Amino acid sequence: MKDFAYLRPRDAQEAVASLARHRPGARFFAGGTTLFDLMKLGIETPATVIDITRIDDLQRIDASARREIRIGALATMSEVAEHAVVQREFPALSESLWKAASQQLRNMATVGGNLLQRTRCAYFRDGLEFPCNKRTPGAGCAAIDGLNRTHAVLGGSSACVATYPGDMAVALVAFDALVDTLSPRGARTVAVRELHRAPGSTPHLETVLADDELIVRIRIPRDAVGRASTYHKIRDRESYAFALTSAAVALRLDGSQVADARIALGGVATRPWRATEAERSLIGGSLTRRTARRAATLAFEGARPLSHNAFKIALGIETVTDALMLAKERT
Repeated sequence: MKDFAYLRPRDAQEAVASLARHRPGARFFAGGTTLFDLMKLGIETPATVIDITRIDDLQRIDASARREIRIGALATMSEVAEHAVVQREFPALSESLWKAASQQLRNMATVGGNLLQRTRCAYFRDGLEFPCNKRTPGAGCAAIDGLNRTHAVLGGSSACVATYPGDMAVALVAFDALVDTLSPRGARTVAVRELHRAPGSTPHLETVLADDELIVRIRIPRDAVGRASTYHKIRDRESYAFALTSAAVALRLDGSQVADARIALGGVATRPWRATEAERSLIGGSLTRRTARRAATLAFEGARPLSHNAFKIALGIETVTDALMLAKERT
């Protein structure tokens, strides 16, 4: 790991100003569970690390507003997963956090950092041995013709097929969550659904955030649809593993008919993936295993399997079907 300068700002405004003064080559440090990992691998080599862990305003979870819950970007994964309002009104969000990483990492990792975690593609993380357009634009993508069992079947391009690795963002996309950010130009709000970019020809540009922008909070609309929700995750082993397929599903029924449905996919796409056509297919009808499977099949329309991951389509359809039936039980 290379030497770096260390700064500790007192508030978010000072943090953003510090980043602007030390660009390029400055990075924010929160939980450190992703940044330090990438620094050890030589993928991130910041000249300046800006420690924002002591900014109290960014650590709060505020459920006092009637229309939304506000989660500071420095709240830990464990704190959010255990919060009583999150567990009651957004069980899929709580489950997505519990099913991610180990307890030690959940106690350290922040939700702002979790949103911005980078791919676990082995070709990206294996230094300079293999070409990777995320790491070195224009180098090529070794995964397309390589070992691609864990890679994306949705949203890929000729430049990149790396899967977005996170769980929480999938649940947030299903709940129409927003992120508030701060930069030298002021504050702005971005829908989580629009936060992550499709790779296209520029896979090294992973989000719509500017390089001097700081996530300060996450806001989730308080909607009855969130109460009957689940996060269903399929992985190679029971714990501390990334999703092969996952689904965040939420339902609201009016009698026996589906009044609202949310379906978001993880483990199968280059970014958190909202399955809007699948949702629409359920509205106004009854939810049975047959209609759930029809919706799940629609969710994977346009999927493009690689040489080693075609199984993800069939597995993903089963995952979404099961998640819909689990959410129905919670209504």
